[in-house]
Amino acid sequence: MLPWDSSEIGTIGSYSITRHRIGRDMDDLNLMAIMATSPANASKESISVERYILSGPQTTGVQAQAVEFRLTAQAWLAFVTLAVLTLMVALDGTSISVAFPIIASKLHATALEAFWSGTSFLLCSTGMERLLTRFVRVLTPACEVFQPTFTSFSNIFGRKPMVIAGILFFLAGALIAGLGNSFTLMLLGRAVQGVGGGGIIALCEVVVTDLVPMRLRGQYFGILSTMWSLGSVLGPIVGGGFAQNVSWRWIFFINFPFIGVGIVFVLMFLRLNFVPSSLVSKLRRIDYLGTTLFTASATSFLVPVTWGGIMYAWNSWRTLVPLVLGALGLIGAMYYEAYVPTNPAIPISIFATRTAVVTYTETVLHGLVLWCGLYFMPLYFETVKEYTPILTGVALFPLTFTVAPGALVTGIVCSVTGTYRWAIWLGFMVSAIGVGFLCILSVHTSIAGWIVLMLPAGIGLGILFPSLAFAIQASATEKNMAIAVGMFSFFRAFGQAIGVAIGGAIFQNQMFRNIRKYPELAERAAEFSKDAAALVQLIREMDDGRMKLDLKQAYTDSLRIVWAVCCGIIGAGGLLSLLTKAYDLNRGIESEQTLKERKPAHIRDNEDAVP
Repeated sequence: MLPWDSSEIGTIGSYSITRHRIGRDMDDLNLMAIMATSPANASKESISVERYILSGPQTTGVQAQAVEFRLTAQAWLAFVTLAVLTLMVALDGTSISVAFPIIASKLHATALEAFWSGTSFLLCSTGMERLLTRFVRVLTPACEVFQPTFTSFSNIFGRKPMVIAGILFFLAGALIAGLGNSFTLMLLGRAVQGVGGGGIIALCEVVVTDLVPMRLRGQYFGILSTMWSLGSVLGPIVGGGFAQNVSWRWIFFINFPFIGVGIVFVLMFLRLNFVPSSLVSKLRRIDYLGTTLFTASATSFLVPVTWGGIMYAWNSWRTLVPLVLGALGLIGAMYYEAYVPTNPAIPISIFATRTAVVTYTETVLHGLVLWCGLYFMPLYFETVKEYTPILTGVALFPLTFTVAPGALVTGIVCSVTGTYRWAIWLGFMVSAIGVGFLCILSVHTSIAGWIVLMLPAGIGLGILFPSLAFAIQASATEKNMAIAVGMFSFFRAFGQAIGVAIGGAIFQNQMFRNIRKYPELAERAAEFSKDAAALVQLIREMDDGRMKLDLKQAYTDSLRIVWAVCCGIIGAGGLLSLLTKAYDLNRGIESEQTLKERKPAHIRDNEDAVP
């Protein structure tokens, strides 16, 4: 039997709080457990610990320091499943970025339609869109605000069923997009994929909070961020390779192995404790009106933000009316959630602290700038540098490949130090400098030049992934932890959606203005700025000359404004971060849906013997 040292440190009613020190050949492990005082049931060999708090040598009377925590084999396999699913969604989300000129050409779509193929995926990770455009011949329905809905439903139906639901939505979307013969079907498939992808990403982060104590979550969120970064790195290469050498349809078919592995591993290893109840009681707990109101309002707000300045002018009633209605609806939805339902889909208490409000805002800005970089840097390489889709994917390495180490190292350091504010401040500072460097990019920038200019942006944006997650979780109560984490994913995806949309609006509007500066191109300014995807192919096929150089210069100048706006946005986030409050990270696992593991035989036997 292991050496055992214990001391009673207090009582709660008929229970004693006892600290146990279990000696091993390795480092000692301290457990603080609530034990029954009855001698008959308190033998050291057969204690069944319901809840425990990991603690190390205490430097003060009130502060506990986290000590070694290791996931069990089953927990690791469950976590690996989450990592694989994260990689799948990231790979799919970025693979189309360098391939959409080819897809637009194959499906006879305009740049705006190709642009919407990326935007619809992100919109459907966050909200429903209902779009009727002159470029798409039928209505393109999309989906609800799925990330908060998935996390809210996971509290009612359980994490595992909702993860499986997300995977099935993703599978259905991949089939529709990959087999479709029109751009409308491809857009619909991207929308359905967005439903599943949004739910998967949100639930992966929620399940981590079910498996790992708060202080130690940084390294695990860092691993998920690493998988996201890896998918972002490989996505453009895979997408460009398939579109150029095989078929663009394989951009969607490549998801099938991930889906198969994901479903099998979820069924086998993601076994979480969950209080069973009847289907009727579960359905009664759903906040139908709150979910619908939030969905409709977010939809009404997102769609005009996306088409403003592209389809319709920003001062058009088609843009202003739904935008204002959406904003008012979101305010109304929050008021309803605060006062009416007994089980709100989005508890208003998650916004109760200044840190939560500030961090959610920063998360939107982070997602916006990150996705602008991932979507518009390929334009620079494919158009200005005339790289192939595969080379474009490789050229993105300095931006995408630096996100992973930035996130992983930051998560580990935050776990070791038990602090996170320094990482938020550092992340915004480095990101602002890095995005500002992108404004220096020109037509004649050398390979070494653009590599150096892109590195700081990737590192800074990577640092923000785990540090912002820590701020949200530390400021949330355990009761609201799942929905707080889900809203964190929602706001990040929300920022990504409006980032692609706003960046696209800025880029196309600037292209129109810049092309008009050149007399030889002025008459075709509207045509060139309207169909930017076709312009990529046009420039590549043009003979070297003044017109080709002018078009490249217009592209570079347009992108420079996008980077300047992003620099200002990330700088504003840095100023907001000064309002972030420090919270204690030394909190144990308090989730009701912890991992269900098989107990040792001697514990089961003793439990069965208790009358």
